[in-house]
Amino acid sequence: HDDPSQYMLTLSGTLRSPKVDFYPPFLMLMPVPLDVETEAVITIIPQDFIRQSRIRVKLPELELADGSRTCPFSVQFPEGQNIVLSSDGTANELTCHISFKSSKPMSFLGEMLFIDEEENRLLEQQTTVFSPYTHTWQCTTLIKKL
Repeated sequence: HDDPSQYMLTLSGTLRSPKVDFYPPFLMLMPVPLDVETEAVITIIPQDFIRQSRIRVKLPELELADGSRTCPFSVQFPEGQNIVLSSDGTANELTCHISFKSSKPMSFLGEMLFIDEEENRLLEQQTTVFSPYTHTWQCTTLIKKL
């Protein structure tokens, strides 16, 4: 009769980690006067997700000279934050609106983290500078993957 120790089983596979691409690959918000909102739109392109997930965003906080804390950024997903897989395994793209508004002068370097349900961290890093001469903001974002 058959002896199970005579059979060899070989398994092979490819390990894939979920990741996202951002389009455009960098983001520049238009300079604006104090207390005026500026906004830009990015597309988040999920890749190699094997199950549905949901993206959440951790926004940077800044401590002001008076000791108070503020977050001049806001993020909205007009079509939702869920990554949904289609029958062919591809995932939907997400549209993200990033806006900035501050009534006080500030300058800082911060991180905006996009995090999926598996705690994969996907990073945006931004430099925000206030020009006291023109009373305008300029925000430049470099998007990179962790």
